[in-house]
Amino acid sequence: MSLLKTIDTNPSFAPRESVPLPDRLISGDPSFKTWAQDVARGEMIHTGVWEATPGETRSIKGETFEFCQILSGVVELTPEGGAPVVYKAGDSFVMKPGFVGVWKTIETVRKIYVTVM
Repeated sequence: MSLLKTIDTNPSFAPRESVPLPDRLISGDPSFKTWAQDVARGEMIHTGVWEATPGETRSIKGETFEFCQILSGVVELTPEGGAPVVYKAGDSFVMKPGFVGVWKTIETVRKIYVTVM
């Protein structure tokens, strides 16, 4: 097993497709694609590529830490009680455990993610 993993930003395998849970949907008709690429430390760390079409959803991280690097598209994140922040291609950010807010996909977004539970 190699200890070096390249994240394929344009995977050739089929993604897992999903939609937001009804209680998380705020507006629009977003759909999601996930290309999971690696799992480590007994399912505690996940990496891959995720894509979402325009819409607004409630984001609740719970105990999960998530690093994101935007590959394409535009999103606006509004932390509960905070001001909106816009992220676009080339931007990176972290949503820490306990984050609650609104994830608004303005233009279809594709990101690399690393989650740690």
